[in-house]
Amino acid sequence: MASTISRIRIRSARADVMAVIEDFSAYPQWASAVRSAQVVEQGEAGRARRVRFDLDAGIFRDSYVLGYSWDGDDGVRWDLSEPGSVISGMAGGYALADRGTGGTSGEETEVAYDLSVDVRIPMPGLLKRRAEKVIIDTALKGLKSRVEGGGGNRT
Repeated sequence: MASTISRIRIRSARADVMAVIEDFSAYPQWASAVRSAQVVEQGEAGRARRVRFDLDAGIFRDSYVLGYSWDGDDGVRWDLSEPGSVISGMAGGYALADRGTGGTSGEETEVAYDLSVDVRIPMPGLLKRRAEKVIIDTALKGLKSRVEGGGGNRT
């Protein structure tokens, strides 16, 4: 699976960005197509190992489970553990890097998000890449808004 990647800078510390990423129960509040996200298996350090997502992307609805691999506050990778009725493959991740200070706003973190999705319905590669790009850009903007708006929960 080829992946699509995009980046964004967030005016916050890496740990605060990761706190929002790992707070799956709050995804419906900032990830527009996610209707629910439920941790079905905990991993080390209290971070999720497997999460069930219920998705409503307008043209289709689906439920699937992603398996997670964490690298501290530096990043997280996931892949599809249980496919849905539409989604047959998915792999991706967030990579976080300190980018110094954001002027008067304090620390700044660059977030890179890569994603590859396969679906059971035939879709030309160009259309699939465009859809991935929309998903990524929407997620990054939602993440930025959530973190900078103070919606994170570091536990």
